[in-house]
Amino acid sequence: MKETFDILSRSCSKATTMAYSTSFSLACKMLAPSIRQDIYNIYGFVRLADEIVDSFHGYNREKLFVRFEQDLENALTEKISLNPILNAFQHTVFSYGIEESLINSFMDSMRLDLTKQTYTTEAELKGYIYGSADVVGLMCLRVFVKGDTEKFELLKESAMHLGSAFQKVNFLRDLKADYEGLNRSYFPNTNLDSLDEASKDLIISEIEEDFRKGYQGILQLPPEAKLGVFVAYRYYKRLLKKLQKTPASAIKNTRIRVPNYEKLGLLTRSYVKYQLKMVR
Repeated sequence: MKETFDILSRSCSKATTMAYSTSFSLACKMLAPSIRQDIYNIYGFVRLADEIVDSFHGYNREKLFVRFEQDLENALTEKISLNPILNAFQHTVFSYGIEESLINSFMDSMRLDLTKQTYTTEAELKGYIYGSADVVGLMCLRVFVKGDTEKFELLKESAMHLGSAFQKVNFLRDLKADYEGLNRSYFPNTNLDSLDEASKDLIISEIEEDFRKGYQGILQLPPEAKLGVFVAYRYYKRLLKKLQKTPASAIKNTRIRVPNYEKLGLLTRSYVKYQLKMVR
């Protein structure tokens, strides 16, 4: 029976989430069970594509990506895939009407990571972030609102701002790995060899504005999703605060992180705030 394979597929997506991101896994646990698995399914798909372009060095990443792209197309056409991650993802796509344009935009940005190393204009960066982060937020939003198109349109801009904020924090946190390990530079008009406080403050200011706009959307999310997204928001805000306190010269020489005990503290305080209806 296919149901056995579907159960396996869902388990693979959940295991992928837990293996690659303890922080996102904690946030997912705060989502209602009715939507939690579908977010695992989206994350599993996104993570697998990202790993191909970022981590599989020593292999033909272009060939692997093309194969993955074809497997994705087949999964969406046939509504089944022998790749468990894609099999779970296609189920979520069809269950919530996730637009193919969002998936295509994501894959376009992932494809850029195979060859493009420098983003020289704000327009280039905005386009990349839209595909690599904003559309992921929109896929999740489709799940959160459970097919309510009016609610989706209302929260669409906020979800994109939140996705942008998360991605820019990742860029700043992973400056060393991206610049030295992958030879990538995402921030236009910024000399990463001599990153100064003014440049860092400008980047952080932009991120804070994205967070401000994204938070307004969190307040309007359905109860099933609000706490989980709020926990993710608090985690990334904590990362940003740590980056803000780190000298610019040190950011590109280390990877800022939130220890597990701090993550648990954030989770506890976020839950208390939510229960006391302080998330407003």
